[in-house]
Amino acid sequence: MTEPSATGVPAYSESMVRERESAKSARRLVSSALRVWDLEDLEDAAWVVVSELVSNTVKHARLDVIRVVVSRVGPQRVRIAVTDRSHDLPAMRHPGTNDVNGRGLAIVAAMSEKWGVDPLRWGKRVWAELDVSS
Repeated sequence: MTEPSATGVPAYSESMVRERESAKSARRLVSSALRVWDLEDLEDAAWVVVSELVSNTVKHARLDVIRVVVSRVGPQRVRIAVTDRSHDLPAMRHPGTNDVNGRGLAIVAAMSEKWGVDPLRWGKRVWAELDVSS
């Protein structure tokens, strides 16, 4: 689905089942938006970011549906957001060298210009912004 964003450029969104396999659908959505905007150079970083955001939602959300949104929040920024119905806010962890899990948000922070969480009345939106000029 497309809808206007703050920049007047269409935003792309899709509701998905909260399961690991949805990361593939989320990457496809991100790729489609980046191709329309002629921003294919961002694809590798965007894939990592959306995969981590979906993975965190799969692990920690409660209900069966999530929403992925890709939008332009400015001429130089692409925002990737994943919304779910859990009020539990994510927190950056500091895993040890032998820990297998807990690096998702650190990866998102490293790959993006900035990231954050918007608490919503019915859940939350976790987002990351990629700089077009990087």
